[in-house]
Amino acid sequence: MSTGTNRILDDFARLMTDAAGAAQGVRKEVETAFHAQAERFLNSMDVVKREEFEAVREMAARARDENEALKARIDALEAKLASRKG
Repeated sequence: MSTGTNRILDDFARLMTDAAGAAQGVRKEVETAFHAQAERFLNSMDVVKREEFEAVREMAARARDENEALKARIDALEAKLASRKG
């Protein structure tokens, strides 16, 4: 009788292993579908990607620095011009 019980337990263990593998496959399919749906949703909302945002933020920071440097040059030139007139 122990051989029959072992065979039943082996079959049951195999069944559980196959079920776990199938569940993992379904999980991956659901994750893929969810990510695709989320990406479509975000694209429809016209949301920018982080990389694009970071690039524009960096450009704005460089432009701000350049504007400050140009303002300092203009101030210096205006002060020089004012001292010549005065």
